[in-house]
Amino acid sequence: MTTTLFRASDRGHNNLGWLNSYHTFSFAEYYDPNRIRFGALRVFNDDEVQPGQGFGTHPHDNMEIISIPTHGILAHRDSMGHVQELHPGEVQVMSAGTGLTHSEFNGSETETARFFQIWIFPEKRNVAPRYEQKQVGRLQPDHFTTIVGPNNSGAALWINQHAWMSMGTVTANSTVQCESKSPNNGLFIFVIEGEISVAGQLLGRRDAIGLADPGNQVSAQDIIAKADSQVLVIDVPMI
Repeated sequence: MTTTLFRASDRGHNNLGWLNSYHTFSFAEYYDPNRIRFGALRVFNDDEVQPGQGFGTHPHDNMEIISIPTHGILAHRDSMGHVQELHPGEVQVMSAGTGLTHSEFNGSETETARFFQIWIFPEKRNVAPRYEQKQVGRLQPDHFTTIVGPNNSGAALWINQHAWMSMGTVTANSTVQCESKSPNNGLFIFVIEGEISVAGQLLGRRDAIGLADPGNQVSAQDIIAKADSQVLVIDVPMI
C-alpha cells in the first residue's frame, strides 16, 4: 500500500482579499507537479469568502463538483434555474456534464462563509447537467455517515462516478475503521478539525493522507482520535 501525506502547511494559498483559499492540489496560480490529483479527486479547496462577496458567473463542464459548507451561508445560482442557499449541515452536488454556468456568493453581508470545494472527474463524459442539495443530518459520534455516492448506492446524494464521501466525528481515544469499497479505489482522509492517527501517521487540523493499493482494495484502516475530531473520507477511483 502506498501512502501520500498532504500536510496543511504544504497547501497552495491564494488570498484575493474577498477570497482566502487553500489548495490541496494544483489550482489557479498554485502549481506543484507532485500535487495534481489523487486518482479521480482533482480539486480540494478550503475556501473562506468575505461578506457579500463571491464567485461571479463562470462555466464548468465534465466535472462532479461537491460543496460542503462549514460556516455561514453560500448562495447558489446556475443556468439550470436553481437559486438556493446552502447552510452547514447541507451538501451540494453538481454534475457539470455537457456544460453549465453558475455563481456562488456569501449570502450574508456580515458573516464570513467557509466551505470545502471538491472536484471529481466523472465516470462518463457529456452527461446531462444536474444539481442537487440535501440536509445530511447530525453526525453520530464514532461513526461515518455516507453523504455522497454513485447513483443507486443509497447515499444521500449521488454523483456520476464510482466514488463515495463520508463524514464522521471521532471522540478522543476512540477508534473508527474505514476501507475502500472497490479494488480500484483509494482513500483520501482529511481532518476537518482535531487530531488523528492513521496508517502510522499523525494528522492535525486540515492535514490529509492518501492510501492506495493498486489492483487491491485498501484494507480496513484504524482511525484513532487523539482529540475530538471531525473527519472526511473520500473513497475514489485511482484512475
